[in-house]
Amino acid sequence: MSKYLETIHFIREQFPGKDFVPLHEPKFNGNEKSYLLETIDSTYVSSVGPFVDKFEEMMADLSGTSKTIAVVNGTSALQVALRLVGVNNGDEVLTQALTFVATVNAILYNSAQPIFIDVDLDTMGLSPRAVATFLEEFGEIRDGFCFNKKTNKKIAACMPMHTFGFPVDLEELIIVCNNWNIPIVEDAAESMGSEYKNRPVGSFGKLGVFSFNGNKIITSGGGGAIVTDDWELGAKAKHLTTTAKRPHPYEYVHDDMGYNFRMPNINAALACAQLEQLDLFLADKRNLATAYANYFTTRGINFREEQPNTKANYWLMCIELENKKDRDLFLKETNDNSVMTRPIWQLIFKSSLYADFQKDDQKNALFLEQRIVNIPSSAR
Repeated sequence: MSKYLETIHFIREQFPGKDFVPLHEPKFNGNEKSYLLETIDSTYVSSVGPFVDKFEEMMADLSGTSKTIAVVNGTSALQVALRLVGVNNGDEVLTQALTFVATVNAILYNSAQPIFIDVDLDTMGLSPRAVATFLEEFGEIRDGFCFNKKTNKKIAACMPMHTFGFPVDLEELIIVCNNWNIPIVEDAAESMGSEYKNRPVGSFGKLGVFSFNGNKIITSGGGGAIVTDDWELGAKAKHLTTTAKRPHPYEYVHDDMGYNFRMPNINAALACAQLEQLDLFLADKRNLATAYANYFTTRGINFREEQPNTKANYWLMCIELENKKDRDLFLKETNDNSVMTRPIWQLIFKSSLYADFQKDDQKNALFLEQRIVNIPSSAR
């Protein structure tokens, strides 16, 4: 008999009428179709159009920042954001190994190198204490910049990732990074609607980045955004992501190595309709999280909940099992019964592509990797 049969039935009850329960599916219950038809009728389906402007205005308001730049996906947003804070060829970036690979790929796209720092057990995101410990051992200030005494390379940025929408301990991380003159780029790809001390995540770093991939709470099919309060950096981000073309009615003059990373108007139309429903999606997901928390608590299973002074968006909800054996059994039984569950990501340094980069002991990340499972989390 299945050890987790009762749990499988309970999850199915949260999503009635589904033969297959997905991990996270989009919901299109608003103006999506009408906005898409409006875009098609206008013929402005590419990178210029009113919905791009509307999306940028809505995102600036929702993220609590003064400037938003719409781009094609979250990975490209991370790549550009790192370049904007001064990450150059041969530099290093502090980040976590417990993340989706795009976080680290964006560092390499800038010809820089990651340093993998451990996460906190409660937030599952980059640990300020682990960052401080690393810098106390290896950090050195030279001419106003932080350098790694072991590699002699500049540590040009710190990029925390708010895992599954649970905010990192930003206050402590900011103190540590300010002490070492290291700018922060927030990877808030999974965190639309999450808050830290009543302020939207993504608004704390020099720049913040969001993703609107098909599996996110808010989706534009494919899309991303860079947010900032620095108007100069925002203007440069817009310039670089639109092929660094100087404004002109008909001449093509490009004054920097830019990128064709513009979000198409048709994707922006979808995003705008989705953002109009954000509060509804978040409320529904919190109701689901409450139901899960009540169920799993009575069974002695740790359902991961938001930390004090934070508000999680509960993008992907997760449970912590006793050990890897239980985790693997849960994954097998749920997926065999058409309930989609997934383990947390394999730690990035376990890939041969990233095995040789500097890292600390990764004690907490290794613990979580063996125990965390994502369970169906769609708004209903």
